[in-house]
Amino acid sequence: MAKKFKRYDRSRPYLNILDFLSEEKTFLGIVVVGIIIAATSTTNANLAMWIGFFFAAYAAVANDSIQSLGTFIESNKTKKWWVLWLFIGGIFLATVSFSWFYFDGDVTYQRLTNPDGSTDYPHPEKFTFFQVIAPLVLLILTRLRMPVSTTFLLLSVFSADTSGITSVVLKSWSGYILAFVISFLVWYLSYKTIRKYFKSRKHSQYWVMVQWVVSGCLWATWVMQDGANIAVFLPREQTPFQFSIFALTIFFGLGLLFYLRGDKIQGVVSEKTRVSDIRAATLIDLSYVILLIYKLFISTVPMSTTWVFLGIIGGREIAISLSRKKKGNKHKKKALGMIGRDFAYAMIGLLVSIALAAAGNPAIRKEIYNSVSNIF
Repeated sequence: MAKKFKRYDRSRPYLNILDFLSEEKTFLGIVVVGIIIAATSTTNANLAMWIGFFFAAYAAVANDSIQSLGTFIESNKTKKWWVLWLFIGGIFLATVSFSWFYFDGDVTYQRLTNPDGSTDYPHPEKFTFFQVIAPLVLLILTRLRMPVSTTFLLLSVFSADTSGITSVVLKSWSGYILAFVISFLVWYLSYKTIRKYFKSRKHSQYWVMVQWVVSGCLWATWVMQDGANIAVFLPREQTPFQFSIFALTIFFGLGLLFYLRGDKIQGVVSEKTRVSDIRAATLIDLSYVILLIYKLFISTVPMSTTWVFLGIIGGREIAISLSRKKKGNKHKKKALGMIGRDFAYAMIGLLVSIALAAAGNPAIRKEIYNSVSNIF
């Protein structure tokens, strides 16, 4: 089981920092070693490519457990971890294998390459330090339980210009708003009915089957959308050898994720209202997968699935807090606080992504500077 964070004494911040450094010394040591490896690998493009990929594979899977697998993990605590792993891992292998065969070596369902062969995210001939450490930044934010956008953080440093960033941001924000509104309406209008039928903790075994089907569809759709965040380090057309390393690395990474039961980022899901109820988890995942499928087919532009997930969770929490008949505003303030915090963390991830992209790409840095100069 993942460990819970301590409640730190805010009146003595220096002790809080010491507690954090003591508790996370192993993790921080790994990050420091990773930064050193990243810095030394940039002299060799092939080495930097694989180092960046391995960092991205672990960081992306660890961070995105919250959105695509979080409710599945939370509502299947009693199941053996390896059973969950083989189910989800098998779906991953089937999904990326189809893309690799159908799109001639492209495992991203053309998220990184346009149908005409052009791309907004060219594979670099030489990797910069900021490109290689981007997954490590994501890993640190994940450790702090920040549900940041993997898409923003990893793809932005490979974008050829700011249009590659703005198109992703606009599609992701529209996804967040749409998800929030739909989720709010579904849960607010049907809350009494859902509460009536879900009142009992017991449920039919049919719900287990339905949830696994829905979760499998959600995971496959997520791979189609966010697989690009990991594959961006590798050539756009992978050889059989490159594909084997890509697929098996993430497959075994998923095994570690399920063994750790989602690790610390899982707390973002666990704290939400009755997500451990398999029926509620199924409804959340169903609305999520429908929105992802819709966004998947209207455009090949990559999108932050994290923002869509936060919109679904946020709309649900607000709807439930308004529908409850409890006196006082304590539960409403708690819901608003959680949603506001998640949104703030996602915005932090966006700002960090833009900063990394600007630091590692002179063209983007120049465009941002010109845009700011025009404003002022």
